[in-house]
Amino acid sequence: MTASAPVLRTAHGEQTLADLWECTRRRGDMPGFAKAITAILGAMRGEEEQEFNMTRTVLSDPVLTQKVLRLANSGMYSAFGQHVNTVTKAVLVLGTEAIGHLALGLKLIEELAATSNDTTIAHIEMEKAVLAGIVAQQVASTAESRHGEEAVVCSMLHTLGRMMMTFYMPERWMELQRLAAQTHRTLEEAAPELLGLSLEEIGHAAALHWGLPASLINGMRTLAPPTADEPVSPADWIAGLSTMSVLCADSLWHDDAAGAEKVKAVTERYAGMLGVAPASLLQAIEQAKAVAANDLTIAPLSRPAERRAKALAKTRQRAAGNKILRSGLADMRDVAESASPGQMVQMALETVYKGLEFSRAVAFVRNRRENHYAARISFGDGTRELLPEMSFDDAYEPNVFHAALSSDRVIFIENARDTKFATKLPQWWKASLSEARSFVILPLVANGQAAGFLYGDWDDSFPPIQLSQTEFALLNDMRALVVRSVERRHVPPEALNR
Repeated sequence: MTASAPVLRTAHGEQTLADLWECTRRRGDMPGFAKAITAILGAMRGEEEQEFNMTRTVLSDPVLTQKVLRLANSGMYSAFGQHVNTVTKAVLVLGTEAIGHLALGLKLIEELAATSNDTTIAHIEMEKAVLAGIVAQQVASTAESRHGEEAVVCSMLHTLGRMMMTFYMPERWMELQRLAAQTHRTLEEAAPELLGLSLEEIGHAAALHWGLPASLINGMRTLAPPTADEPVSPADWIAGLSTMSVLCADSLWHDDAAGAEKVKAVTERYAGMLGVAPASLLQAIEQAKAVAANDLTIAPLSRPAERRAKALAKTRQRAAGNKILRSGLADMRDVAESASPGQMVQMALETVYKGLEFSRAVAFVRNRRENHYAARISFGDGTRELLPEMSFDDAYEPNVFHAALSSDRVIFIENARDTKFATKLPQWWKASLSEARSFVILPLVANGQAAGFLYGDWDDSFPPIQLSQTEFALLNDMRALVVRSVERRHVPPEALNR
């Protein structure tokens, strides 16, 4: 199998392309993408400091940085056996050409999406292109192919003609849809009659117009699997995977039974050509569906209505929680002159427990005569039984709790299970509170001396959380009121027990 020969364009086809280029010129000819092409191709072709140039190019775009690091840490490169944390290392792992290909594909779709004036049609085509790229990535990882990253980009760009028409010439696209429906043909079959060339040819012309590498354009062609068992060249393998990925993306889009049957049929056709068993292909596509459900926004597969409902519920939940924090803070201010330090601690602990929906909340008090901290008040299932175990010496140790008491500021630990963080967690915490995924420490330092601290955590029953600046401010205000009550009374920290 070889690449198909260029098709001689008719005058009709040339006019369609002239109209398309005029549309792109009227809308600025995608200046952002043109600039990105110059930077990326320059970084790929530069002979001096090639790796540094590519690193700098990637780091100039936060979205691209995240995509490159995710690719470098994907199963496709798991043989390297360690996590890739920097773009510099990702360039060494992936190579400048692979990252350049990835960048070109992502930049094109990003630019199309950023300037789209169409509400649905173009967006659907772009998300299908992203879905095709996700399928290709999972399949290439399963196949352990050296050409995986190029196949991912070719899969994203495979339907470039459709993206260009829906984006720049939506009226002509609507005409094409009507013609296809009236003549009972597919859009690709009807395109030459209306446009003078196929949608695939429009995509290739656009790729040439923007100066994309020839290897990518070759991989964007539609290729059926061979009828006989014959060797498959790398170029044909890439084109075959990109073709299969696009067919799968179209069938996966609605996430229904009919689409699933089509995917199964497609995988059986292409399995031999790609060198991956049909069952393994289906497993890779299932993994792609899971990724796509998080990455896409309007595809039925991603359940956008359900996602929006959850996001709205979470926003309302946080708003309700902050209302509890503000109400509790107002109550504390009302009784600040009359309440004892112990009462203020209990009010603060109850407020943060309810307002932040902690799984557990505990107040620790320092006993300076006995040189130790001990848990005195708690909320949450099972915490009362744990109180005797939650005590430790006040002699400084290099852990997160002593650090919080030394710095006198609210500490939020997002991932207490990070292996790198294990040395900063004391043994008493590991023995009693290790079910926590995230936790907060509110140190209580009065007259320069640590009097104790409030602790609250979330286990796996609560979704991952990030505290907002508003919540940090409310926690600090609450902490300040407790500290003032201790300082105002001029009592030793042991008074918190009363």
